[in-house]
Amino acid sequence: MEPIDFYYWPTPNGWKVSIALEEMNLPYKVHLVNLGKGDQRSPEFAKISPNARMPAIVDPDGPEGEPISVFESGAILQYLGEKTGMFRGETLRERIAVTEWLMWQMGGLGPMAGQFFHFAKYAPSMEPPQVLPYAQTRYRNEVGRLLHVMDRRLEEHIYLAGDFYSIADMAAWPWVSIWRGMEQSLDDKPHLARWLNTLKQRPALRRGRALNDADRIKPQEDREIHTLLFGQKD
Repeated sequence: MEPIDFYYWPTPNGWKVSIALEEMNLPYKVHLVNLGKGDQRSPEFAKISPNARMPAIVDPDGPEGEPISVFESGAILQYLGEKTGMFRGETLRERIAVTEWLMWQMGGLGPMAGQFFHFAKYAPSMEPPQVLPYAQTRYRNEVGRLLHVMDRRLEEHIYLAGDFYSIADMAAWPWVSIWRGMEQSLDDKPHLARWLNTLKQRPALRRGRALNDADRIKPQEDREIHTLLFGQKD
């Protein structure tokens, strides 16, 4: 099997796919998309990811044996699940549950957490600083609400889609794993804490999370990167 070309940078959205590739034991070749240098905006990358966001993949052994490119982390997870027949659910009912929780992560947890980080970590580093308590509180509270949604679900099930590990868990874990940075607590979310720690014991998940971890950046600590990412002009 030819390796999948994996366009990646170590962020929660990137970790979703690196974890899936490791869990599914698929061969892949990493192409770093350095967000701090603007690689995501290159014309070459736009051919693979029209929205100028990573992750993205190119599978040389796609449907009918022809290459295919896939962008958006949720779509990539679904594609890899279909390709391998793994971690997507065995029955139609299970697959529906996987899709529900995958879409929940894509439409809720990820975007709300991303907005919290922007207003709490990045906007205050602008010149002049943009400290917006309303936005910070709104997104902090919304992340907290979503984590409580997960906790209630996990009170009744071992994993998000049921009693089986799936791509929905792979999508949510990277964001939940940074709960401290989102100014959250697990003290009142025991089922979420159990799930988080259970997944952390998986060797493939740990390998996917560790991929190029030394390359991670903190835009708020680098003016040039901050300006590049958020379009701020001095």
